[in-house]
Amino acid sequence: MNTASKTVLKIGLAMALMGTAGCASQADKTSAGASKPVEQGAKTSLAEMLRKAAAMPSAALEGQGWKTLCDGKTLTGWQVTEFGGHGLVSCEAGLVVVDAGDALSGINFTNAVPKSNYEIALDAMRVDGSDFFCGLTFPVRESHCSLILGGWGGTVVGISSVDGQDASENETTKFIRFDAGRWYRVRVQVTDEKIEAWLDQEKIVDLALAQRKITLRFGDIDLSRPLGVATYQTTAALREIKLRHLGVAK
Repeated sequence: MNTASKTVLKIGLAMALMGTAGCASQADKTSAGASKPVEQGAKTSLAEMLRKAAAMPSAALEGQGWKTLCDGKTLTGWQVTEFGGHGLVSCEAGLVVVDAGDALSGINFTNAVPKSNYEIALDAMRVDGSDFFCGLTFPVRESHCSLILGGWGGTVVGISSVDGQDASENETTKFIRFDAGRWYRVRVQVTDEKIEAWLDQEKIVDLALAQRKITLRFGDIDLSRPLGVATYQTTAALREIKLRHLGVAK
């Protein structure tokens, strides 16, 4: 093959490669463009879930003296907890929506709360994600602990921590399946003698405090004190956060 022929062949191969690269580039653009409706659809689905959630009635709380701590319109009295890599928090249609973050996300109360002989309640919903959608941190006398709903992969329920053991490994541990898009009524009662908790109408914690060491799990959850709600890599909706003093110890 003479020099001229080789030159023509090289030019032809170069043009062919350029054409192939151009096709690959166009295919990439098409694929990227095709993914947008899917992403938008997911956002629309979550928005629809929240719209429906806001329209669902909340069950009345038994007893007197309940005080609303958050109206769902603003975060007055609360702040976004400064967890590293936390998700956004917004108020939408009377709901507090906590977006999933790299790890923990949530809000914490900035006003004083009782240390004993009180009850706290809220509605919580897993919107998206597969880990805990409600880590309710609250005072217990001179310490604090958290009620975890849906942790360790989605089903673990319990108190963190009891005698240094997490919610996944102490006597309060339970396994409950939680459905996305469903409201769960959470209620915790703290007296000088006990921590009790209910999920809807079912009692899930009945822990006597005598001779027990109650603490928070080591780590950033400490930022939720004195009262806070956190999630882990999960988007959640919260509403009807209320507290009442019991008046006398049980």
